[in-house]
Amino acid sequence: MRVPPPRPPVIRIANGTLYRHHPNGTHSHPNPPLFTNLSFELPSSGTPRNWCVVGPSLSGKTTFLQILRGQHLCFPPTARSFPYLATEFVPNRLRAPTSAIQYVGFDSGNAALGVAASQYLSARYESRREDTDFSLRDFLLGNMDFNSIRLPGEEGTDQKLLERVVVDLRLETLLDLPVAFLSNGQGRRARIARALLTSPEVLLLDEPFMGLDPPTVASLSPMLRSLADKASPRLVLGARPQDPLPEWITHLVYLRTDCQVGAMGEKDAVLKGLRMYVRGVWEGGLVEDEHLPVRALGEMGRTLTEKGIEGDGLSEEIVNGAAGDGRDQQAAEPSATKGDPLVEMSGCAVKYGDKVVLGGWSEENDGKKLDGLHWTIRQGERWGVFGPNGSGKTTIVSLLCSDHPQTYSLPIKLFGRSRLPEIGSGELPLTFWDIQSRIGHSSPEIHQYMPRRLTVRQVLESAWADTFLSKPTLDDFAAGQVDATLQWFAHELNPDFSSTEAAAAGGKSLEWATEYMFGELSFSAQRILLFLRAIIKHPEIVVLDEAFSGMDEAVRDKCMLWLAHGEAKTYTSGFSKSGSGKHSPMEASIVESSASQSGNVRVTGLSEKQALICISHIKEEVPDCVREWICLPEANTGLPARFGRLDGPLRTDSKRWREIWAVGRQQ
Repeated sequence: MRVPPPRPPVIRIANGTLYRHHPNGTHSHPNPPLFTNLSFELPSSGTPRNWCVVGPSLSGKTTFLQILRGQHLCFPPTARSFPYLATEFVPNRLRAPTSAIQYVGFDSGNAALGVAASQYLSARYESRREDTDFSLRDFLLGNMDFNSIRLPGEEGTDQKLLERVVVDLRLETLLDLPVAFLSNGQGRRARIARALLTSPEVLLLDEPFMGLDPPTVASLSPMLRSLADKASPRLVLGARPQDPLPEWITHLVYLRTDCQVGAMGEKDAVLKGLRMYVRGVWEGGLVEDEHLPVRALGEMGRTLTEKGIEGDGLSEEIVNGAAGDGRDQQAAEPSATKGDPLVEMSGCAVKYGDKVVLGGWSEENDGKKLDGLHWTIRQGERWGVFGPNGSGKTTIVSLLCSDHPQTYSLPIKLFGRSRLPEIGSGELPLTFWDIQSRIGHSSPEIHQYMPRRLTVRQVLESAWADTFLSKPTLDDFAAGQVDATLQWFAHELNPDFSSTEAAAAGGKSLEWATEYMFGELSFSAQRILLFLRAIIKHPEIVVLDEAFSGMDEAVRDKCMLWLAHGEAKTYTSGFSKSGSGKHSPMEASIVESSASQSGNVRVTGLSEKQALICISHIKEEVPDCVREWICLPEANTGLPARFGRLDGPLRTDSKRWREIWAVGRQQ
């Protein structure tokens, strides 16, 4: 019996060097190689290889996935090829890599759903619909072009595939909604569904579980596994080191912070090598590679299974019995004394026609029947807002920030005043601009609408402006706060940061902040910048909606420390030693900064007069200071919102997390 010859690989990169721009061209910014001497191969047949590309912030995960699709320049050009796509096994419509290899990333918000980026923030909540407000069904079927003409040979969407994908991704009840109405998590599921409906040869998913609630993650991972097992399509994921790896992942690429491959191969072999490296540094026999930070590897290696997240990562045997990582010191215990009410919701229910999206419940309180959402936020309180995707978390934020048109008609008071004139009060109603000036807000929606042409400095300074593009009003103190923040986060925000050059310049040169635009930053750096913009002016209310998603553990913890203490505290550099004399890479002590020692702190952390509202689906991304919480029910269940109070940080106790989500197993 004749054995058929092996099929060529779908993607083959053999010792290629990749550039963003042509290396011989003239460019306004430096153009270093993205990856040097890169080799990678994705087979088209045989046992499926399910790859995951893992790396900390600024390591090039997204760039790596884009390279697999044919983006960026490869030298020599023949080093990258897609031989399988030229075979008879692939239909004509999938011969081009951009068609056969679909990429789903989450750095462009609803713009990828056909929602115009020129819309203003509150447009998604308005009842009037435009001709371009396509439904989710239209988006999935590709019916988003006027007078569209199907080319000869093009086939329509497979109806059975559509039905299966819609069910698997829990989109059945959303099909007739305009895509502008979708929540952040719903929009991400919709983009994955649309990519699957094109029946690609390869599907690149950049952090597919980011921003999804635990129940959705639990249902999405098995669905992806079924695709991976059949290699239809072949899957390549992108993930941060702290993200749990789906158990069906077979191969890993671990990227260094200098955009080089640190390790590549079978998952178990890569994890074993990284574990030996971590232990070698821990034992003191190895010197830590500055481009392979040990702290970023602490939580890597946890597994996402059908029963939840299992394992403690590479640091399990290291941190057992150790002193800990010092992160409990990120925030002082919240004050028990609460101030005046900042937000008062007295029975809010948001409806679009007959559809109730928030507050569609009744409950008994002291013998009284209360309809809708009743919630008060006071000065000094630190709230966590939780709930499934589509439960109304983003709607709550829109009410707080007064972006939602129904804010005028609902029983809401902000800063003790109503949006409408109150008879006999003698006070003028709050204006939209009054409210915006007193609230700091970071969210995927802000990320979507932030103009990409603003410079890094302009994004921060826009915290003192009425709109993103209007001229800010800064005094000398505010300008000093901007400078201090840029200096503190230069490593994370400056694409060309060099510790050597920074030391030579005394760390004071900030020219890069006026040269680089927001759109030129990595997704992680953009999230950091929006987080800093939300808190830099010390607003009365800080709203952080998935503000830390897309950041690796080390960068996230740095932002958390800044939120709590500003310039006053910092992490110690290097390693401390335990009683046994071993180096402890996990013990990152928090100490007084040089700015605090010199009495030159310009940016402080949260004050007792400020309120914090944090929305997240990951307990590690909830600041340690959060104590009060509200968990919204799944839409249209009629169940009321649940309230509670934590006795400590969420990050350090899974029982607290399970109590909020009312589940019996770890999520």
